[in-house]
Formats: sequence, C-alpha cells, structure tokens
Amino acid sequence: MPIQVPGKRYGKRLQSSKVFGKGTHGKKSIFADLLITPLVDMFVIIVLFLIANFSATGEVLMMSKDIQLPTAVHVKDLDLVPVVMISKDQVLMDGALIGQVAEIVKSDQMDIPELEEKLRELKKKTDEMHASVNDTSQQSTAGDINIQADKDVAFKIISRVMYSCSSAEYGNINLAVLGAAGSDSPATGQKTASATP
Repeated sequence: MPIQVPGKRYGKRLQSSKVFGKGTHGKKSIFADLLITPLVDMFVIIVLFLIANFSATGEVLMMSKDIQLPTAVHVKDLDLVPVVMISKDQVLMDGALIGQVAEIVKSDQMDIPELEEKLRELKKKTDEMHASVNDTSQQSTAGDINIQADKDVAFKIISRVMYSCSSAEYGNINLAVLGAAGSDSPATGQKTASATP
C-alpha cells in the first residue's frame, strides 16, 4: 500500500469534487470559451463600414506638390486610365520620367518620341492582356488618357503631349482639373475631375 501524506482524507466520492478534491481547491480553468457569434458580428460591421465609406473617385491621380491643377465648372469624374503628368520642369508617364520641359521646348518636332513610344508599348501590353482572356469590356476606354498639367505650363507643351497621345492611338484625351465650387457636376470642391478639350 502506498504511503500517503498526513492530513485530511476525503472519501472517494468527494475526491473528484472541485471543492474538496485533492489539488483542485478553488482553481479555475485556464481555458476560456471563445464566443464566435459576437466576433463574426463585429467583423461584419467593420466590413460594412469600410464598404460604405469607400470612394474610388478622386483617387485616380497621384497628386504631386509640383503640379497645381486649374479649376473648371463643367466637369465629369475621371476614369482609371493612363496618366501623363506635366509639371513646370518635367513630363512624366505614370510616374516615370519622359523628358525635361526645357529640352522639349528646344526640339522642332511636334511630337515627343519617348512619350509616344511608351504609350505604344502600354497599348500593346493592354491589348495583349485583354486578348489573352477574351475580355471586350475594356474596349470603350482603350483610347482614353488623362493629362495632369500644371496651370502655369505653356500650351505649346500641352499641345505636343496631346499630339503624341493621339499619334499613339490615345485619342480620347481628358484634362485633369479641380471642380470649382458650384459646378453642375458631382465633382465639386477639391475633387479631381476631367474637362475634355
């Protein structure tokens, strides 16, 4: 028979008790049940809140501190299409440098070859991608492009950019502007919108 430690001894029926049982005097379980239903409800509320507050308008352009957009009254919302940025010093295509404005002014050519080449490559990639998945839904915006030009840039530069875009088969050109207060479009206040030239 094993040797037992002296002290109070409870019967077999009470040894399994939480109150009188050996080694379980008032101890609580360290495992808590996870309540799934309130957790799921909380995540559903968060998702619905994010969906209700999400807006795709105004996020189409990368706003730069070097470019101050002009304001316009008759505007419409922009679509997500390629963007050509014209600051006072540089011409950029989707953030990549195309050329310096000072060099473009010195050139006698009407078009900008670097920009035209970049746009043709982009159009070729886009057409191949849509052809590989048999997608015809994007053909309506196939020739759209947004021009984001500083309000102080000379029209000579903007016209060369527009000529290069049309040469690369981007004929539907939108100029990015800020919707003026009181305009007859949803793009009012400081929202970014387009004005077709």
